[in-house]
Amino acid sequence: MKYSIQTVLSTALLPLVELEEKQVVVIDILRATTCMCTALANGAECIIPVATREEARSYSERGYLVASERDGAKLDFAHFGNSPSEFTPERVKEQEIVYSTTNGTRAITSTGRARTVLIGAFTNLTPLAEYLSRQADADLVLVCSGWKGQFNLEDTLFAGALAKRLLASGEYSVFDDPTNAALDLWRNAESDLLGYVQRVTHRKRLENIGVLDSFEDCFQVDSTPIVPQFVAGRILPAPAARG
Repeated sequence: MKYSIQTVLSTALLPLVELEEKQVVVIDILRATTCMCTALANGAECIIPVATREEARSYSERGYLVASERDGAKLDFAHFGNSPSEFTPERVKEQEIVYSTTNGTRAITSTGRARTVLIGAFTNLTPLAEYLSRQADADLVLVCSGWKGQFNLEDTLFAGALAKRLLASGEYSVFDDPTNAALDLWRNAESDLLGYVQRVTHRKRLENIGVLDSFEDCFQVDSTPIVPQFVAGRILPAPAARG
């Protein structure tokens, strides 16, 4: 039996999708899920995603380390913005980090109906694909965080990259046209990923707020070995895949 791969192109479409008893991968390449992989790989104890800036501010006032941005810019009460380079071992080792962003954490906190929720980024593409292939026991939904409810290119590219690897494992099959479209995008981009993504609109947003130096970090394939999992309100390294 093969399990299906379904792709949700933005969080605005999540209410239309059945998540119960399914595996979910949440994707926010620029930059939340990339940073989460980096923080956990560098020794963070866990990440607590919250949807609103008010929740994040409340945690900050109670003494928690907080990473938070809106429209790409770090909020005034936050200890971290949303750039992977900020989450160094010296700053995050054995720390709990509360996280709130424009798109990614909203997507994560909207997936509570799913059986399993994992975090995906180019930086953990191979570990994630291998984990899902070995743990294949349910249909899979790839949730692209998008930008404020709209489609974006980078999340859909990653959905295509992950889908291609999962199809090659023989454990999965394509369920819908968004997955086919994501696969087509990835075929166009995979030979020169960094060149292809120069066109994404969020690159200009990052440039405008002076954090473009984080852009290429988000497309470094397999730079972290972590497969994060969202469970009971926290993001932690997933348990080892079955052998």
